[in-house]
Parts: sequence; structure tokens; C-alpha cells
Amino acid sequence: MLAFLLHRLLYVTPVAIGVTVVCFLLVHLTPGDPLTAILPADATLELQEQMKAAYGFDKPLPVQYALWFWKVLHGDLGHSIATGRPVLTEVMRAVKNTLILATVATAIGFTFGTLFGFVAGYFRDSWLDKLASFVSVLGVSVPHYWLGMVLVIIFSAQLGWLPPTGAGPDGSGDWRPDAAHLRYLILPAITMSVIPMGVIARTVRALVGDILSQDFVEALRAKGMSEFGVFRHVVTNAAPTALAVMGLQLGYLLGGSILIETVFSWPGSGFLLNAAIFQRDLPLLQGTILVLAMFFVALNLAVDVLQTALDPRIKRG
Repeated sequence: MLAFLLHRLLYVTPVAIGVTVVCFLLVHLTPGDPLTAILPADATLELQEQMKAAYGFDKPLPVQYALWFWKVLHGDLGHSIATGRPVLTEVMRAVKNTLILATVATAIGFTFGTLFGFVAGYFRDSWLDKLASFVSVLGVSVPHYWLGMVLVIIFSAQLGWLPPTGAGPDGSGDWRPDAAHLRYLILPAITMSVIPMGVIARTVRALVGDILSQDFVEALRAKGMSEFGVFRHVVTNAAPTALAVMGLQLGYLLGGSILIETVFSWPGSGFLLNAAIFQRDLPLLQGTILVLAMFFVALNLAVDVLQTALDPRIKRG
């Protein structure tokens, strides 16, 4: 297992370096001047040149990348152009909130998606299968930002049960695990859980249907094994793939939550990314994209290792 882990780390290293290159180039090749966010309209040419030199924008792109990459290796993502605060502090605070939201949403989606998938797989072509399949397809098809606005209108504007925006009653932007802050998590977490619920439900349905059609299931029943025992074998065989899908969905939610966080004004990485784009804050934009991409790479590695540990049929090498 250790050799397999080292082997996977060798694959991850060039991927991580490639991510830094793409992150740097995509941000720098976009049109526009990032310093317009902080420079006055009547800024002199001398002041513009001083600011470019201060942020390193006066150097060629390869030199800028080398200097930026060296700082990244030492944990320095620079300072925000708009606020002047360290990018790493801003990003980690936002990523923490997004990670909380994405984890809760993935847990909700995985729980109900697995339930719907097993029901649909065990009772194929029945009304239960059609109902579970309809719910899963609906979850994948409905735009989540539209669903979020509908939930805000119903449960916040009309019923007044839940707060519409923010992460807490004090407006600090830091979510805490207590009853007051939990109310602010419910609507965005439910909205974000709809897509992974549909994806996992469809995946588990296909897995369960395929496993139940295999010969070993009939052999287990012929030997007199109880239906619960057969169910345990089905879960064991379906778990690696289902966990892999869940891990990928968690990664997608970490990077693709910008619309939901904007709708609910959730102070996460998506909300921060949206602000950085509109302000053209290059250091903040680079830092946010880089941290999210590295989370996704690390998550894929963790899922790969966990899947291999759970499924002995996967070759380690």
C-alpha cells in the first residue's frame, strides 16, 4: 500500500505543477489592467509604473511566474490589490466556510442519493424505481441557483422560518457550530445537495442493478443466505465506486459553488472568487483558484487511495 501511495504521489506532483501554470496563465492572459481597481482615474504614468513594479507586473510573464511560484512554495500568495490584506488569510477563511457548506451538502446528497439509488436498483421497473429516478433526474436538471432563489422566497420571504443570506446573525462571516448559525446553513446546504443527490442516485441505481444481475448473487441466495446478507454484499461491491463519485462531487462543490454562495451571500470561496473577478484582483483571484485546485487534486488522491483500500480487485502498482 505504501508503494502504491508513493506511486500516486509521483503522478500528482506534475499535475499540481501544471495546475499552477494554468492558474497563472489564465489569470494573466485576460484583458484589462488589474491596477485600475486601486489607482485613481487621474493617476500619473509615474505612479502607474511604481505600482506595477510593487506588484511585479512590470516583469516578463516567465519571470513573474517563477517569482510567484517561489513565493507559493513558501506559503506566500501575496496581498490583495483591493484590500491590501494577505491573500492566504482571505482565501483560507473563505475556503473554511465553503468546505463546511460543501461537506454538509455532500453528506445530505450522499445519504438521500444512496437511499434513492438502492430503492430504484432493488425495485427496478416498479413505481418506486420510477419515482426515485424522477427525483434524481429532477435534481440534476433543476438549476441550483434558481432553486436557491425559490427556497429563499418560500422559507424566508413568505414563511419567515429561515434567514435568507449570510453565515451568522452577527454578520461576521465566520460560521460556528451552534443553533443560531445552523439556521443560516440549512437553505444553501439543501440547495447545493440537489445535484450530488441526483448524480449519486443514478450511479448507485446502475451499480445495484448490475450487481444484482451477477451470478454470485444468485449463488448466495441459492445457498440460503438471508436477504440482509445479500444486501451487505451488494453494498460492499457498490461502495468503492459510490465513494469515488461522492469524492468527485465534493470537489466539484468546492470549486463550483460561486452561484449558490452569491445567491445566499455565503462568505465562502465562490463568493470571494466572484468579488475578485469583478474587482480584477489578480493576487486574490490566483490564490483562490490555486487553493481550490489543490484541494481538488488532494481530494482525488484521497479518493483514489480509499477506493483501492476498499476494493481488492483494483491493482496496486
